[in-house]
Amino acid sequence: MTEIDRRTLLAGLPAAAALAAAPAIAATAAPKPVYGAETFRLANGLTGVVIPMRRAPVVAHMVWYRVGGADEPPGLSGMAHFLEHLMFKGTPNIGPGQFSRRVAREGGRDNAFTGHDYTAYFQQVAADRLELVMGMEADRMANILLDPKDIEPERQVILEERLQIVENNPRSRFRERLAASFYLNHPYGRPIIGWEHEIRAIPREALLDFHRRHYGPGNAILVVQGDVTTERVARLAERTYGAVPASTRVERRRPQEPPHDGERRLILRDARVREPSFARLYPAPHAHASVETSDALEVLSHLLGSGPASLMWKALVDTGLAASVSAAYGGDSVDPSEFGLYASPRPGVAPEKLEGALDDLIGRVLQEGVLEAEVARAVREIIAQSAFARDSLMGGARTIGAALAVDLPLDYVEYWPTRIAQVTAERVTEAARAVLRRDASLTGWLVPAEARA
Repeated sequence: MTEIDRRTLLAGLPAAAALAAAPAIAATAAPKPVYGAETFRLANGLTGVVIPMRRAPVVAHMVWYRVGGADEPPGLSGMAHFLEHLMFKGTPNIGPGQFSRRVAREGGRDNAFTGHDYTAYFQQVAADRLELVMGMEADRMANILLDPKDIEPERQVILEERLQIVENNPRSRFRERLAASFYLNHPYGRPIIGWEHEIRAIPREALLDFHRRHYGPGNAILVVQGDVTTERVARLAERTYGAVPASTRVERRRPQEPPHDGERRLILRDARVREPSFARLYPAPHAHASVETSDALEVLSHLLGSGPASLMWKALVDTGLAASVSAAYGGDSVDPSEFGLYASPRPGVAPEKLEGALDDLIGRVLQEGVLEAEVARAVREIIAQSAFARDSLMGGARTIGAALAVDLPLDYVEYWPTRIAQVTAERVTEAARAVLRRDASLTGWLVPAEARA
C-alpha cells in the first residue's frame, strides 16, 4: 500500500505500451493492437477489460477507481491514500488484515497504490483462484467497515510513512515543494500522501462519504490479464461484482490553473544535502488536448534527457558540469500537466554555470529545432527499451487501467507504437516551442544549507 505520484506511473505510460513494435511501420500495413484487449460492461456500470496472456496459468486482477488525491475536498489532503490503507481493514465478511492473508494462503500477492487521478488495487494469483479475489474485491467495494478502532492506528502508520519518505528525505521534500509552487490553483499541487496537519484532521465521516461517493461499480474499471477468456471473466464478474448495487460515474470537478505568466524560482536549503539538485517545470498540455502534441512531447523528453545519447547528457554530463540528467513529461492525466528537466551538478560546479549551460541548450533547440536523425533515434530507443513490457503479467493491466482511469480510450494504448513511429522532427520542434517557455516556468534548486543558488 503506497502513494504514487502520477508522474511516476503516467509519465512512462506510453513507453510501457510500446512493446516490441518496429520503429518504422509501413504506410500500407494495418496497425495491430499491442495487447488485443477486449471489453465488456455490467448492468450496474462496471467496465471490464480482459487481456489474454496464456503463457502460464496465472492472472493479474486489478480494480481501478476514477478517484485520487486531486479529487479530495479542500483541507482533507491525503484522504484518498488514507482510504486505500483502510480498505485492507475488513468487512462484515472478512476480518481486519485477512484480505492479504487469504491471498497469500492461495500463493498470491496483493497491494494497492494511490495517484492524483486514480486509486488501484491488485492481486496476482493462480488462474483458478480468480473468482476468489474477485469476490473479495467486490465485497470491500460494497461493504467496507471503517471501524473507528482501526482508523486511528492507521492514521499513525500514514504519519510515520510521511515522516520516512518525505520529511526524512530532502529530495522528496524538494519534489513536494516544487509541485506546491508550480500549481497555482490545481490540486495536483497537493501531496498525495497529504499534508501532516490535514492527515491528522481527516474524520471518519469524511472517509465514509468519500468511499460511498467514489467506490461504486459505475466509477470503477476491472482489468484482468493472464490465462483467461473474456467470456469467463465476464461470467465471474457478473457473479461477483454484479451483486454490488449500481452506481453512476462521478463527475470530476476540480479547480483549474490560471495562465502561468512570469518566471518563478524556488530555493530549498537543507543541512542534510551534500550536492545540489536542479529542476525546471513548464506547463504542458495533456493527451486529451492533443494526442499528436502529447506524443511529440514524449519523444522530446526522451530526446532531451534519456541516456548518454540525449542532448542534455551531451551538453551537461559529457562536459563535466552534471553527474546526472533527466527529463519527464506527464501528459497521461485528467488535467493539464507539466514537462520537467532535472540535473545534479558535479561537486564544485556552481549552480549558475549548470543552469546557464542548460539555458543555452534549450535556446538552441528552440531556435534551430531538432533533427530528424535525433527524433528517429529517440523513437527507436523508446520502443527498444519497452520491448520487455509485454512479458510482464502486470504490464498491460497497469498500462491500460491507468489510461482508462484518466478517460483515455483503449486505442490510445493499443495503437501507441503506430502513432509514435509517425512523430516527426517538425512536430517535436513545434511542441518544444509551445511548451519550453521560460516566462511560464518554475526553476527550483535544492542546495546545502550554507550554499547560495
